[in-house]
Amino acid sequence: MDAGKRTINDIFNGNRILEIPFFQRAYVWGEDQWQRLLDDMEAISSLNKPYFLGSLILKQQQKPTGSSVGDVRTVIDGQQRITTLNIFFKVLCMKNRQTHLFDRTFRLNDNNIALLHNRHDLQSFKKVLNLTSLDEIGDGDNILAAYNYFKEFLNPDKLDIQNILGSVLFVGIDLDASEDEQQIFDTINSLGVKLTTAELLKNYFFNRDDLASYSEFWEEVFEKDDKTRDYWDMEITTGRLKRTFIDLFFYSYLQIKIQESTLKVKTDDKIEFSKVETLFDSYKKLIKDYHLDKKTILSEIRKYAKLFYENFDHDIIENELIADFGIERINAIIFGLDTSTLIPYVLFILKNVKDEKEKNKIFEFLECYLMRRMVVHASTKNYNQLFTDRLISNEILSLSQLQDYIAKSSDKVNYLPTDADLKYGFENSYLVNKQSAGILYFIESRIRNRKRHGTQLLGISKYSLEHLMPKKWENHWGRLTNKDARDYRNNIVYTLGNLAIITQSLNASIRDANWKTKKKGKGNKDGLIQYSAGIETLSSYLDLEQWNESEIEKRAKFLYNKAIKMWQVEN
Repeated sequence: MDAGKRTINDIFNGNRILEIPFFQRAYVWGEDQWQRLLDDMEAISSLNKPYFLGSLILKQQQKPTGSSVGDVRTVIDGQQRITTLNIFFKVLCMKNRQTHLFDRTFRLNDNNIALLHNRHDLQSFKKVLNLTSLDEIGDGDNILAAYNYFKEFLNPDKLDIQNILGSVLFVGIDLDASEDEQQIFDTINSLGVKLTTAELLKNYFFNRDDLASYSEFWEEVFEKDDKTRDYWDMEITTGRLKRTFIDLFFYSYLQIKIQESTLKVKTDDKIEFSKVETLFDSYKKLIKDYHLDKKTILSEIRKYAKLFYENFDHDIIENELIADFGIERINAIIFGLDTSTLIPYVLFILKNVKDEKEKNKIFEFLECYLMRRMVVHASTKNYNQLFTDRLISNEILSLSQLQDYIAKSSDKVNYLPTDADLKYGFENSYLVNKQSAGILYFIESRIRNRKRHGTQLLGISKYSLEHLMPKKWENHWGRLTNKDARDYRNNIVYTLGNLAIITQSLNASIRDANWKTKKKGKGNKDGLIQYSAGIETLSSYLDLEQWNESEIEKRAKFLYNKAIKMWQVEN
């Protein structure tokens, strides 16, 4: 790696091709950035002081055989800036009638354009840079729009070409062919550099000569139309990270692939390949070290991606959840209850279990397993290993295999809670709000009589969690002189028997009010009755004259009895 200051003439030296990855994202700068650049160039022209335009990362590439150029480099970071500079200088030089100066700076010695653009912008960029006069060229994309902007607003009298060429500086980083650009991205992330794993993989798998393969294995799968692109670009939070669906998919496929027994992937490599932060590097290492064929991998990716697209649905959290066990309810657990670690194993099931009944039985058991563990507040720290490694590597592809594996696991952290555990959980567990609301919602979705209720069950994200006896009960629920009684109440208000899902959060004045007011509301502020229409886990309890510890215990038992019928296990 070589880092330091770079002038425009250092970067465009007449003997170097700068190649933007062919499948890189399109040029996206707009009027705000163009105006800022123009203002800055005018300031540089008058002050003649060094001006840092940002970072530029170039990676050494192999020079084509017989090429007359001395150097070929890929633009890893800086595409937007150097593209804009080319267009800016082209317009300035035409307005000044100094096109020879532009050609001397931004073209190669053989007069070809030095900056070789991506597939999205190649034709428009060539069109602008090959102009001989300030022609009208219409709109159509941001490259043409940038030309039109500078053509209209650039005033050559305020700009000094030589001052700009001498004063504009980049923070340049030159990488050799063996260095890892992803690591560099992470290091300079504070500068706003961010390429997704998918973008890196696209340029790793394909080049300018692979248009047919690109169309077959990538464009048709991930970029077919706006709906497809929007799906894969959807961003969700998983743990501490925000990740797109396409990155989730590539991570999940990799975890499945490395468990193939025929590959004999080393344990140390499996650990390395399980790291989200180095996903791109993991693909390169897997393919290189285990001698995999890229086209075979792409063919597999296409099949898995189709299944992913057809089955994983984040929108389920906005819509009514069906009562039948299956992929819809698994989606609600994954996206509504933050259990994305489940995705690799579910994708593995979708690919390899052909019988729909067997598949849904597996999904039923997974729901039972996960929701029981949620009720008892069991640890989730081993889920990543369980669902990305063990169940896949052991090829657990039937209900009986899954039940046996969980039952016989020597790893107690992955235990399946018994009915007795479940009862204790409903009576005693303190859970985070999302988990409590999720448990109540899943029970509601199974027991709800949809024919009887005119009110449709909403999506899991549409409900708020309410403490029936408020956490601040001392104000309106009577004083307790006995310390044990106070302690018991302070504990039981946080348990599932005292929690309910409603369609809208109560006003603070109603939330902490007495039972009668909390049910009916006061003035223009509605209460529980108005926000619980059709909710069978709550509505019957709103007929009670009192709500106290005894009723909380009874409701916990009611919820437990519903749960053991839903989530049945062989104890």
